[in-house]
Amino acid sequence: MYQQNLIKMKKLIITLALLAFKPAGVSEWKAETYHSKIGFTVTHMMINEVEGQFDKYEISATANKADFTDAKIQFSAETNSINTGNEMRDKHLKSDDFFNAEKFPKVSFVSTGIKKLDAKHYKLTGDLTMRDKTKSVTLDMNYNGTVKDMQGAEKAGFKVAGKINRKDFGLNWSKMVEAGAVVSDNVEINCNVELAKAK
Repeated sequence: MYQQNLIKMKKLIITLALLAFKPAGVSEWKAETYHSKIGFTVTHMMINEVEGQFDKYEISATANKADFTDAKIQFSAETNSINTGNEMRDKHLKSDDFFNAEKFPKVSFVSTGIKKLDAKHYKLTGDLTMRDKTKSVTLDMNYNGTVKDMQGAEKAGFKVAGKINRKDFGLNWSKMVEAGAVVSDNVEINCNVELAKAK
C-alpha cells in the first residue's frame, strides 16, 4: 500500500511540474487597459468619420524574442461595452443589426503570425471573430519599444491599425440616403496598446 501511494505521489508531482513548465526565455504580458485604447472609425453618410471603442477587453501575449516577432497574441472584447459617445447609437450597434451583444458577447482575435518589415514596422496576421464569423485579417503593427517604469516593471508599446469590411463578419445593416450609405462597410481599426510584463 505504501509503495502504491508513493508511486501515485510521484506521478502527481510529475504532472504538476509539467503543467507548471514554461520554456526558458518565454515572457508573458498583459494589457494595461488604463494606458490602452481599442478604437475604430466608420464613415457616416460619406461625409464624416465617427469614432468608437470597446471599454472592456483583455489582451495577453507570450514571446520568446525581445522584439516580439514570435509573439502569440490573444484579444477579446465585450460587445456590450461598445462606446461611440451616443447611447441611442450604441444600443443600435448592440442589436442584431450589428453585433447582437446578447447572443455574441465577445469579439476575439488570435494571432497566427508576425512579419517584421523593419525595426518598428510589423505585419500582424490572425483570426478575427465577430458574431459567428471568423476571418483571417492582416493589420499594421508598430512596435514602439520596451522600457522600465519607475517601479522597475517592464512595459511594451504597440500601435495596431488596419481596415476590415464589417459585412464579412455578418454586420450587414445598411441604409442609403442621398449622399450614400449611412454607415460605411469599411471599418478602420485604431489601437494603442501598452503591455506589462508578468512578474
